Amino acid sequence: MQRRILLSAFFSLTSLSFAGLSHAQSPMPLRVLTHASFDLPKDLLAQFEKEAAVTLQIVKAGDAGEMVNKLILTKSAPIADVAFGIDNTLLPRALSAGVVDPYTGPAAQRKAEVAMSGGVVPVDFGYVNLNIDKAWFAKAGLALPASLDDLAKPAYAKLLVVQNPATSSPGQAFLFATIAGLGEEGAFNWWAKARAGGVKVVKGWSEAYYTEFTRNGGTRPIVVSYASSPAAEVFYSKEKITESPTANLFLKGGVFRQVEGVALVKGGNPAAREAAGRFIEFMRSAPVQQALQTSMWMFPVEAGAARVDVMKAHATEPAKFDNATAERMDANAKAWQQRWTQTVLK
Repeated sequence: MQRRILLSAFFSLTSLSFAGLSHAQSPMPLRVLTHASFDLPKDLLAQFEKEAAVTLQIVKAGDAGEMVNKLILTKSAPIADVAFGIDNTLLPRALSAGVVDPYTGPAAQRKAEVAMSGGVVPVDFGYVNLNIDKAWFAKAGLALPASLDDLAKPAYAKLLVVQNPATSSPGQAFLFATIAGLGEEGAFNWWAKARAGGVKVVKGWSEAYYTEFTRNGGTRPIVVSYASSPAAEVFYSKEKITESPTANLFLKGGVFRQVEGVALVKGGNPAAREAAGRFIEFMRSAPVQQALQTSMWMFPVEAGAARVDVMKAHATEPAKFDNATAERMDANAKAWQQRWTQTVLK
């Protein structure tokens, strides 16, 4: 009888050992939903997987607006445990839909250059504004627009490409900037004039910048992009240029400070919750805060984080920007989008 008990105990312990070995050989998946521009060095991501004992399953869901829409549409059966790329234009939508859980770990407690609400942890920030193709304007002999009023005239509006605010976070940011800078009625009057003048609307940033912008073979030398885009042009240039071929155009009503954050997804896998928290801490770590500057072309939010050289030299920060309050954006975002659609697309 004793031998049988000992054998039973031996087999039980052996089974547990194999189960532990199997678990070690198959790291738990951590589902990360991001926008299409999420990009970090592979070695950093691999190091996180090793230290957190997880396998990252990164799902890119298009533009940030599409990503948040996907979070909302899959709320009853979440497809992610953590989400990166919710920005301050989309945060009210995410919070009102109840798709994120507050995070209160160390990264949420540390001082940051900019803040977010609702337990979403800020990771980076940048400025949505107009970029121009310097060579195109020099060749055309056309002066740059000095105001949004100038930009709505046919001579300039037909040169401008913007993103749809319903599907694009920079598109929505630019819409919000016009409202904050010109007032609601003034902004929609401006949009009506821009439409009549010939402004082009596309779905997202990639299409605007890489298809429609003249720098990349398109026909529009003015594009809604980022203050860091001129730095990216220098960084990626094959000719190793020292001056950017593009420049920022900071017009009143045309500059928005965008803040991106990372959040726990409500209803995500409970077994992955600790790993999701570790991913949030990872996004605020010094190596990531440095790397994102030349991979996602945003400024780091971690207090005291150093700027890389190309950003210091070519990513000019505007002296002013036009942001509505979070409460105003929360209360009016849907109505503004609908009015914009009626004004510009219908």
